[in-house]
Order: sequence, then C-alpha cells, then structure tokens
Amino acid sequence: MTNEQDGTPGRDEILELLEDGIAEAHEKVTSGRVYNPENEKVRIQWIRALAYAAGQYRQLMKDRDLEEMEERLQRIEERQGIDQ
Repeated sequence: MTNEQDGTPGRDEILELLEDGIAEAHEKVTSGRVYNPENEKVRIQWIRALAYAAGQYRQLMKDRDLEEMEERLQRIEERQGIDQ
C-alpha cells in the first residue's frame, strides 16, 4: 500500500519488494559455479546484498510487530478503562 501523502511505498509493499530481492539474491548466491575470480567477486556482492536486504526485512518486521503490540495494548487499556 502506497503512502497517500507523499506517494512512497508503505511497509507491506516494501516487505514484498524485499522478499523478492532476497529470493533473487539467494538464487544468485546458491546457483552456478565459480569459474574465475571475477565471478567470485560478483557472488560476494550478491551475498552482501542478501545480508543487507535480510537485515532491513527483519527490522521492518520488528517495527510492524511492535506497532501491532502497541495497538493491542491500547485496545486492552481502553476496555479496562485505564488512562494513559
């Protein structure tokens, strides 16, 4: 879902893009044979890209989980009449 205010992609859209990128990077890292040092350099770059994308994905998932927990806590507090 795109952010309506500024047109930037929303978290779910970014997560989908990261999932696609992670799958592509994983395929590049695990497929093929290394015939020369230049191919190995490219493979190392894909490994770095995979590690970076995985870290970003993890952080976005963590942020989403924290927001969901905050919303749940807020609903519980509202049901119990607890002021913040």
